[in-house]
Amino acid sequence: MKRSRFLIRAMILTVLRVLVSMVKTAFLAFLFCLAASPLMAQTPIALEDSPKAVIDEVWQTVNREYVDPTFNHQDWLATRAKLLAGDYKDASEAYQAIRKSLKTLGDPYTRFLEPREFQALRDSTAGELVGVGILLNLVESAKTPTIVSVLKNSPASRAGLQQRDELIAVDGKPTTGLDLGGVSKLIRGPEGSKVVISVLRNNQKYDYPLVRSSIILHVVNSELKEENGKKIGYIRLKEFSSRAPSEMREALINLSLQGSEGWVFDLRSNPGGVVIAATQIANLFLQSGTIVSTLDRGGLRETIKSDRHPLTALPLVLIVDGTSASASEILAGALQDNRRATVVGTRTYGKGVIQKVNGLSDGSGVNVTIARYRTPKGNDIHKKGIEPDILIDFSAEKRKSFRAEQMATATDIQYQQAVAVLTEKLASAERP
Repeated sequence: MKRSRFLIRAMILTVLRVLVSMVKTAFLAFLFCLAASPLMAQTPIALEDSPKAVIDEVWQTVNREYVDPTFNHQDWLATRAKLLAGDYKDASEAYQAIRKSLKTLGDPYTRFLEPREFQALRDSTAGELVGVGILLNLVESAKTPTIVSVLKNSPASRAGLQQRDELIAVDGKPTTGLDLGGVSKLIRGPEGSKVVISVLRNNQKYDYPLVRSSIILHVVNSELKEENGKKIGYIRLKEFSSRAPSEMREALINLSLQGSEGWVFDLRSNPGGVVIAATQIANLFLQSGTIVSTLDRGGLRETIKSDRHPLTALPLVLIVDGTSASASEILAGALQDNRRATVVGTRTYGKGVIQKVNGLSDGSGVNVTIARYRTPKGNDIHKKGIEPDILIDFSAEKRKSFRAEQMATATDIQYQQAVAVLTEKLASAERP
């Protein structure tokens, strides 16, 4: 009996030793595999406080939001690995790598914005900025930028700066050789801070000490016009900023109080802007109906409808051209498909996708296409544009020489056609 127990214990101990040996062997093999694995052998990438941090932010944002889940039929994960494996001396090299990777998406609207570009876009869409109130242009033949416009009630207008002044220095720093972004960087600063703008006018130098202030960027020009014996409210919308709906409402109310009998609404040279501004402006005119439908990366459709509280029911004619794009086309499509407006002019640009602007940790940003949109009738206008109800265009020579100051004048054939259409609408309404 004792011998039997002894043998059993011996067998159990032997089995335990074998099991322990097997576990040790397996564990050592596991450790060996870990050490040999390329994934584990790599040194972790330190992203914080390096140019790679912004690179990864951009990649993650596009990966999360981009409208095309195939990323233009490429391995987007492999793109990240390649980007993070790169060696970047500074932010400039990282930005270049970001732009190169975004270009592979084949989408010109998904783009990277350096800090100054991102700030300029934010100012534009907000409808407000801190500065002195001058708009500049840089002609290739010129050595220095030229003032093309001085904003009303701005520090520049109060000081006496003029259109066509040549901006030669900012705080004593010459502007020669700088692009417009570099000049703008010199001009901008905190609200209340001082800056000296030096200009050349008729070969005479003038120095203007200015105090930077908050400037409202108005996007609506409006005027009551007498045309063919009718009072016509002319409204030009230059951009869809966040201020656009309130400025449009104000213009409609003021012109109505002056006795406007109908509207000519000008969207020429309007590149778009904030999409929600377009839907809010559509609500000022639409009694009912769909404004726009959007499709995200999963094919989910969201339909935005009129809130059924229009500000005006007066007859409306809309003018568009080949530079009316994006939010302009959303609004034009809504008014045309719902038969609220007659559209006059030329085919619009054809941008049927929607972007979201994302801020990044270093002050830069990335504009990402997040959805496609359809007009109320379900039309996809991307790369096609909206065909006007009445097609009328300038000759090639006339189009080249046409200037913004000629809009809504006797030489503006598109405006004159819009007036003729509106006049006929008003006359038809008066007939018994």
